[in-house]
Amino acid sequence: MAKRKKAALTSPSIPDERPSHNELVPGHTAIRGSITHAVVIKDGDLFFLSEPDGAVPLVPGHGFGLYYHDCRFLNGYELRVGGEKAEALVANAQGGATAVIGLFNPEIRANGETLLPKHLAEIRWARAVSSEHLALIDTITLQSLTAEAITVPIVLSFRSGFEDVFAIRGLFEGKRGRLHPPAWNDGKLHFLYEGADGINRAVHVFFSPAPERTGGNGAHFQIELEARGRRQIHVSVVVSESGARTAAGTAVPGRFDLRAGTRSLREREIPWLEEKAQVHTDSLLLNRVMERSLRDLGMLRSDLGESAYFAAGVPWFVALFGRDSIITALQTLAYDPRIAEQTIRLLAEQQGKEINPWREEAPGKILHELRVGEMANLGEVPHTPYYGTIDATPLWLVLVGRHAAWTGELRLFNEYRAQVEAALNWIDQFGDLDGDGYVEYECKIEKGLANQGWKDSGDGIVNRDGSLATPPIALVEVQGYVYEAKIEMAALYRRAGEEARAAALESEARQLRERCNRDFWVAEGYYALALQDGKRQAAVLSSNAGHALWSGIAEMEHARPTVEHLLSPEMFNGWGIRTLSSACLRYNPLAYHLGTVWPHDNSLIGAGFKRYGFDVEALRVLTGMIEAAIHYDGHRLPELFGGFAREEYGIPVSYPVACQPQAWAAGAVPYLLTTVLGLEPEAFEAKLRIVRPVLPENVNQVEIRQLRVGAARVDLIFERTSEGIAARVLALEGKLEVVVES
Repeated sequence: MAKRKKAALTSPSIPDERPSHNELVPGHTAIRGSITHAVVIKDGDLFFLSEPDGAVPLVPGHGFGLYYHDCRFLNGYELRVGGEKAEALVANAQGGATAVIGLFNPEIRANGETLLPKHLAEIRWARAVSSEHLALIDTITLQSLTAEAITVPIVLSFRSGFEDVFAIRGLFEGKRGRLHPPAWNDGKLHFLYEGADGINRAVHVFFSPAPERTGGNGAHFQIELEARGRRQIHVSVVVSESGARTAAGTAVPGRFDLRAGTRSLREREIPWLEEKAQVHTDSLLLNRVMERSLRDLGMLRSDLGESAYFAAGVPWFVALFGRDSIITALQTLAYDPRIAEQTIRLLAEQQGKEINPWREEAPGKILHELRVGEMANLGEVPHTPYYGTIDATPLWLVLVGRHAAWTGELRLFNEYRAQVEAALNWIDQFGDLDGDGYVEYECKIEKGLANQGWKDSGDGIVNRDGSLATPPIALVEVQGYVYEAKIEMAALYRRAGEEARAAALESEARQLRERCNRDFWVAEGYYALALQDGKRQAAVLSSNAGHALWSGIAEMEHARPTVEHLLSPEMFNGWGIRTLSSACLRYNPLAYHLGTVWPHDNSLIGAGFKRYGFDVEALRVLTGMIEAAIHYDGHRLPELFGGFAREEYGIPVSYPVACQPQAWAAGAVPYLLTTVLGLEPEAFEAKLRIVRPVLPENVNQVEIRQLRVGAARVDLIFERTSEGIAARVLALEGKLEVVVES
């Protein structure tokens, strides 16, 4: 465990035990400004964030820019009219690789005279990112709104720093290579960085037409517009890599046909957007939240080799993550099980094979995070890949099991039998540090994660007195994941004809359940956050207790008090369930894991409520998430938001540097919807059970089309009637029994 700095806070009852700067701290960032309203576009591994007016500030301290392979290639890009910022009119990015931003010219004055009155020129900034060209492609259209000829002076300015994503967030300061000054050549602007890792990274900016004047980092245009006239400026910002790792496809697109290019980019979204199960409801609000969620998931699809996965979130976590990618795949199994299969494959291929303390690798362990930037290449961070996660391994097994339940296939289980065995062995041999039957963690490397569950910020696991929990730490939800993993694998071993192995796993799961319900249960009526050194409870009330319901490890008699505590005012803020009770000493409504609300967390808790028969309570969680989404741009749920009570401000309070979009946040409402509808697949028996379906208030009808269960596809409709929610089959392809259980 890295050494911790200790200093007194204002309140002497809460010691300051923040992690040292050498530790990896997910909740920490050096970004000063907010990215809450960023306009985000992404295609593959290339993505771009701008302010709502299309600009990337030319000053440091922000998170906007053009990113690729864990590097921010472009960290400044501004359009000014006569030296002034244009007035923002509208910004529209519906999720995907394209966006359009509308601007008006400001008033331009010189020497006391008005050279250009305001609002005489519309500036439409249409842009796309293309992983094929490794380019940000802009078409800036200037439209005269007056009957007289006007001149619009435009300056486009650029800045490039080639910062590693870890450095942007202020986590580590890495070794730097040589950054060349910007250079102009034949009307083109070039930035070059000779990386310390032997990779040369470059930004090339192409213009059509050529600028009238260039200098420094700016391109100057004098756009003459006839009455009601229109002219365009085409800008292509191309990134490239060469040296130790060469990126293919860096050909300059030149004048890009944005309309044709947009069609091409949208065609790449079709496998997710059109081939998945389709959902339509009679609620305009729910439809919009669902559409935004599914489009965001489509945007976050990334590729590694021949397989696709959900990158965790823009801008900080566009990478393969064990926990995040697995949970998002679980959330979307009902919509498209194919990406779950590819996620299983990717993580199996990267499974730990040796003891490597630097990367916290062990045989059978599923990775936490894979990075490809300069600091990773130099070995300054252990993310090549890094295995510092305690929950990805059992969650991977859960995904294998639930994928089989939806597809009715043992194919993946049989293909990856060795990896399944290795994962189960890791749980028992390496995950259990002291042989007590619990999976626990203790970070012993300088640049590792101090906490290794989903609440992986350095101060995320706390005690009642405000102190940090002392390693080794066994989290309550992780024991649940292990329980569920063994139950899922027992079912598959039994189907494979290995009864003895199945029975042994079931016995281990039962014993774990008994111990967990004995050791983690707090007298006040909820599950402790964790057991720490000496098997002492970290007995705070936290959202982790709800994961014990999701996994099924909770005893039935403990379900109701757990639900009641999680929906009490100290936990439920009106939009969702907080990560930590507001009654706790460490509670902070804007601390990363100490009082904020996380949509993915709520989706798992809501599914846990449903599992134990608390249907109305699960609906309450779904309704809160939908109502929170109303208040975010485009109905996009962020990674997390503030834990302030609903009545305090009337709207959710944004967390300034939350990822938007973020994969498991985007998966939250889609998952909760299929949960409250009661969809329970039994594909091996060619059966779909619909268990106690319920609908949110003001939603009277939901249709799901092309839902895949095994080899069959089914269209379903759920309707509110005077007797409750009726479910029936509209169409069916293949063999499938649909059973509605009230």
